[in-house]
Order: sequence, then C-alpha cells, then structure tokens
Amino acid sequence: MRLRSLTLIFISGLIVFLSWVFTPPAQALTKIKLFDLSYKDCPPELAKGAVISSGSAAANCFIVIGKAENGTYKTVYDADIFGRIYDANNDPILRNRTRLGSIPEVPPGLSNFELRISVPLNQPTPLKLKHFKASGFSGQVRR
Repeated sequence: MRLRSLTLIFISGLIVFLSWVFTPPAQALTKIKLFDLSYKDCPPELAKGAVISSGSAAANCFIVIGKAENGTYKTVYDADIFGRIYDANNDPILRNRTRLGSIPEVPPGLSNFELRISVPLNQPTPLKLKHFKASGFSGQVRR
C-alpha cells in the first residue's frame, strides 16, 4: 500500500515537472496601430453581387486601406481589426459589431493593409472611419 502511494506521488510529480519543461511559451496579445485610413470602391469583380451580412439586401462594396504599425521585432499573425464605420448621417454601418475583419500577417515595422466591407445601398457616403485598431499574436493560433 505504501509503495503504491509513493509510486502515485512520484508519477504526479513527474507529470507536473514535465508540464513545466514542455509547455510552449505563452503568446501575448500584440497591439497594432492602424492609421492613414481611407477607402475606395471595390474592383468590379469583387463588387458584383455584393450583399450585406444578413444576405437579404444589395450593398455597395468598399476596400478600407491604411497603414499598420507593428512595434515589435516579431511578425504578428491573425490580427483582428476593430473599429467603427459611420455613414454621412453619422449612422453606424455595422450595428453592435466592432470586429471588422483581420490581417493574416503584420511584419515588424510599417505595412499596408486592406479590408473589404459591404455597406447597405441606402446608407449615404462619405464614410467615416473611427477608432481603428488591431491586435494579434506572435505565433499562429488559427489554422
């Protein structure tokens, strides 16, 4: 009985030790600064048949363009883009939704990014792009 208890204690300790040794490093969330934002019409091949996310109404297709600044020395992967987009009347384009898309890779330093959005036909332009930011990980987390 005593030998069995000692064996269980030893195995438990070994498991804890090995989990510390072989645990991959934690990947912290990295913030990406987004700036110089503007937008342009989608090319015809992307704009054809554009609909809003509910799939029930026609929409205008736009590409949001800008610069992304990764202040680290590592590539950031799967950076989620957050922000608000308003129409000419200050009405939100995407109600109750701030995640707009993602950037697959953001290398260290400055880089360009693009994001395709659909805007209902009844919402007037020009669009207002506000509070854009992104965050991702230094290692790929989604495959």
